[in-house]
Amino acid sequence: MPHSGVVDAAAKGVKLGGGGGGALMVRRVASGKLLSASSHLLFRATILATLCLVCLFTVHYPSLLSHSFHLSSAAAAAAAANGKHRAASRSSHRSLLGSSAAVAYGGAAWEKEVRRSAAPRRDGGLSVLVTGAAGFVGAHCSLALRARGDGVVGLDNFNSYYDPSLKRARQRLLASRGVAVLDADINDAALLERLFDAARFTHVLHLAAQAGVRYAMRAPQTYVASNVAGLVSVFEVAAKHADPQPAIVWASSSSVYGLNTDAPFSEEHRTDRPASLYAATKKAGEAIAHAYNHIYGLSITGLRFFTVYGPWGRPDMAYFSFARSIVAGEPITLFRTADGADARRDFTYIDDVVKGCLGALDTAGESTGTKSGKKRGPAPLRVYNLGNTSPVPVTRMVAILEKLLGRKANKRVVTMPSNGDVPFTHANVSHAARDFGYRPATSLDAGLRRFVDWFVHYYKLDTAKIAKGKRKSMAMSAAS
Repeated sequence: MPHSGVVDAAAKGVKLGGGGGGALMVRRVASGKLLSASSHLLFRATILATLCLVCLFTVHYPSLLSHSFHLSSAAAAAAAANGKHRAASRSSHRSLLGSSAAVAYGGAAWEKEVRRSAAPRRDGGLSVLVTGAAGFVGAHCSLALRARGDGVVGLDNFNSYYDPSLKRARQRLLASRGVAVLDADINDAALLERLFDAARFTHVLHLAAQAGVRYAMRAPQTYVASNVAGLVSVFEVAAKHADPQPAIVWASSSSVYGLNTDAPFSEEHRTDRPASLYAATKKAGEAIAHAYNHIYGLSITGLRFFTVYGPWGRPDMAYFSFARSIVAGEPITLFRTADGADARRDFTYIDDVVKGCLGALDTAGESTGTKSGKKRGPAPLRVYNLGNTSPVPVTRMVAILEKLLGRKANKRVVTMPSNGDVPFTHANVSHAARDFGYRPATSLDAGLRRFVDWFVHYYKLDTAKIAKGKRKSMAMSAAS
């Protein structure tokens, strides 16, 4: 059942009454009939207009979806070298081939591979479809699920929001552990239906999304295509095609708290004032989840992540991009609020987040709907914060990176722009602690040390040269 305050109250209906007699009654009856006829006409016009909009969206959707493959400016330096690879990725997405093995999706070999990867290796194990499996959190969760004996099939479109080579490296790591990651998109309903025909997934861990706050100002359509339409696509196949329906755990975001100033952020706090389009799409996702839970009986759990960091992380995140800039001898930009305070974030280490994700899966409860559309009763609808509960100034994070890399950063401090960033985040995780024992245990010092160890190894860096101030080209070659 949802926590109090999480789901917005439904609009209240108003019942009108009347009275009178004689001619006045006749006039009222005639007026009522006229109003009823008008209402029917208005309803039909509304339905017609909605159908027209759906048709227009269907016709133009490919151009909307194509925006998700545009390269962000942060990755522009690598565009020329990776252009051929990205073209191949787009082609494989459109033709929906099965990742590196180039097995046509839907064929006998493809179905056999899906069933093999989806099969649990322990009694009572889960069978989980992980969307966004080649992403940061998706890769770590897939590895953890497989390590404990659960069946896992991954899906990712390998878009170029950041360097796809990092996603491919995660895919290879997953393949080495027996996890198949398919090269496809969540908006392809036929693919999702084939997946559920091939394997009886007990759970979906839906992590695929267009990430980033600032990028939404340049490519807003990608957020609608991925975070809204993509979420609906997953819910649709789970509600209407899968048999039995799986339980769904999906990634919302701490960004939904927006302009909320109460701290620490609690699931009972307001989430109706998003500060960015990214946050608005995640808030929309929580409302959509309520609808699918209510109508179709899907068991749905939303997880609001707070600034996740660690090995195999996202290059667009501050800690990662700062590490790259420090190594390269390039300046970094730090934000301060209008009153001069440092921006603060509730940095949450990836291992802690993975434990929260698996805890949410294990306690999700069953869906209660059927393909026929009938529900056996209410299904669980939950939302949880997954944070570290200890906000840290971003300047402190930079100081730790400087110590670990042995080199000072060239800092540029500016006032925080009005681009969707918020001054601070701070998680209250009491609900997650109560319901599935979530207790973050990794300090920022320890977590960043593990990240830097991976960072140095992955990019084959010589820390002694970095400490001596020698610039390192950031067209860095990654370890295979």
